[in-house]
Amino acid sequence: MTIDLRSIGPKRDGTEPSTQYAAICWRVVKDGVQVLLITSRETGRWVLPKGWPINGMSPENSAAREAWEEAGVRGKVDPHCLGLYSYDKAIGPTRSPMPCVVAVYGLKVQELSSRFPERKERRRKWFSPQKAASKVDEPELQMLLSGITLADDRSLKTSPTPTQK
Repeated sequence: MTIDLRSIGPKRDGTEPSTQYAAICWRVVKDGVQVLLITSRETGRWVLPKGWPINGMSPENSAAREAWEEAGVRGKVDPHCLGLYSYDKAIGPTRSPMPCVVAVYGLKVQELSSRFPERKERRRKWFSPQKAASKVDEPELQMLLSGITLADDRSLKTSPTPTQK
């Protein structure tokens, strides 16, 4: 079954999960694959670059745009969703929780710019997938990151975790 994630937009009434798109920005180093995490603006937690769907853009290109704005990354985005994770986004002055489902796309980093829109608001750092998994808070994202391996020189794949078998 194929799920068209483009049909699920931000529903800020809290009745259904809202969809966001994220990028796992990655590169190959001598020890294997590294992934780039950034800090969130509000809490400083380690997260993936992610954001709301952008009108007129595919899910993977929305993820790539967020990677540029939040992390200064440009590269080749894979159109195949690597996986999903959920979290509660704190909204507004009362920090009300809004459930979100995030579709994650791999983005092979070709350029890492020192000048990008949110450079003064975030930090970024490279980690092994296993170390990145230990840095993020969301359990489903932890599982996704810990299963990341190199499929070939152009794409990532995820290994099934015990709950996916």
